[in-house]
Amino acid sequence: MALKRKIEVLAYTPEWAKMFEAEKKSLEKLFGNQVVQIHHIGSTAIPGLAAKPIIDVLVEVQNIETIDKFNEEMKKQVYLPQGDFGISGRRFFIKGTKIHRTHHIHIFQTGNPEIQKHLNFRDYMRQNPEEVVRYAKLKQNLARRFPHDIEKYMAGKNDFISQKVF
Repeated sequence: MALKRKIEVLAYTPEWAKMFEAEKKSLEKLFGNQVVQIHHIGSTAIPGLAAKPIIDVLVEVQNIETIDKFNEEMKKQVYLPQGDFGISGRRFFIKGTKIHRTHHIHIFQTGNPEIQKHLNFRDYMRQNPEEVVRYAKLKQNLARRFPHDIEKYMAGKNDFISQKVF
């Protein structure tokens, strides 16, 4: 039986913002002039929100096709290239292992509508503390119900997220 990672939703910590900043500097150095902007997204980017302690980083680049040339360098820095991982036009990397990871790197070419979807959700949540409370309770409940089933955990969050993306 394959090992499955345990879904843990932890209380918010300001340390997540520091982890993002460190990763941003590393990615800017790695990708150089390909970088347009780097954004902290996902639950760890929303102050006060309980989250899985995995930092989601969205990297906007000039040309998505050039990112594949960085796969070997990314592997040297403990990233696992995952291709588009189900979202056309994206390159996705896991930092760490499939079981023990610290970061998810989502790379899109500037102008891809997925960028704005992620930023809209993050910004909406940052401006609506009552939604942060609702979402945290939902995530904690899902983590208790599906501690080793990431698909069911994600599906359980989908309705909440899709209602907030403009």
